[in-house]
Amino acid sequence: MSRTARVIWDDALTSYNFGPSHPLAPIRVELTIALARALGVLDEVELTGCAPAGDDELALVHDRGYIEAVKGVSVAGAPDLRAGLGTTDNPAFKGVHEASALIAGASLAAARAVWEGAAEHAVNVAGGLHHAMPAAASGFCVYNDPALAIAWLLEQGARRVAYVDVDVHHGDGVQAVFYDDPRVLTISLHESPRTLFPGTGFPHETGAEGTAVNVALPAGCGDSGWLRAFHAVVPPLLREFDPEILVTQHGCDSHALDPLANLMLSIDGQRTAYAALHELAHETAGGRWIATGGGGYELVQVVPRIWTHLIAELSGHPVDPATPTPEGWRQYVRERTGEAPPLTMTDGRNPEFRDISGGYDPADPIDRAIMATRNAVFPLHGLDPMP
Repeated sequence: MSRTARVIWDDALTSYNFGPSHPLAPIRVELTIALARALGVLDEVELTGCAPAGDDELALVHDRGYIEAVKGVSVAGAPDLRAGLGTTDNPAFKGVHEASALIAGASLAAARAVWEGAAEHAVNVAGGLHHAMPAAASGFCVYNDPALAIAWLLEQGARRVAYVDVDVHHGDGVQAVFYDDPRVLTISLHESPRTLFPGTGFPHETGAEGTAVNVALPAGCGDSGWLRAFHAVVPPLLREFDPEILVTQHGCDSHALDPLANLMLSIDGQRTAYAALHELAHETAGGRWIATGGGGYELVQVVPRIWTHLIAELSGHPVDPATPTPEGWRQYVRERTGEAPPLTMTDGRNPEFRDISGGYDPADPIDRAIMATRNAVFPLHGLDPMP
């Protein structure tokens, strides 16, 4: 399906590091790239570097006063609580501006490659920092690279950009930036804000002309329910919106093993969602697809495998789930982490779901979540909310 896929990578992307006890450990992306390389996945893509985002690029989303504040923290490593740096979630560290600007630059490089036609698909697995606000760090995120990629695309002349966020946490920063901009459709599928940070992402948050879409799923939702919700909401809205380009955020903290959230997806369910987004990129956006990483805090068992699947999916050469992980990579994991590595690229699940077109059950909390979203936004797009 894909013609050209590009992976934006620089070893310096691992410098985005809040310290040894912080959940967002850079080892997760290091192990991802190592696994993708060991499996030959990187042989199927163009691997290119990137430059840090400049101040003018960062200012497409972030206040210049905030950028200067981050630079000040970067020099001294001292907290600036007005900028949201120096908290438990967002510790201050020397070099924070440079590390954050490089991640932003990687997502901008992905956007540039796709917009200019150098690649059909592009991915920055170190990106997806979707909680950062225009004037404050939030939720482990300093600069909002998905929002910056979208803002850059709009500046180049894009008229309609769709953003789909499958992180377990609401994509609040991206939604906030484009809440009143009908050129950008933001769709976030996440655990209910009643039980998880950041406490936003209710179905009634609909933005300009219904272009903010939120599917708030109950804790405990697994593959079948999540995929049912995805297919009940995302494909019809993307088809109706008719984007010129699709941007996706692939936080994998919806996995059952993730320590910070309460959904129950498997590697296989997440992989199925990535394949569906790939198909939708071709069906609705002419194949133009920009992907980022995101959350994901099971650093060895989950993140490297699922984001290797993501890269493989973008390349058009998906990895068979039954594929063993290479012994060389397993040894690398043992040396770097002291943990036992996963042995295959699957959790052994076969994700299946019932399509909402067969009707819904008002007693089912997942179906209630689906219908709350459809009732809130489908009429604003001229779509019938009923299955």
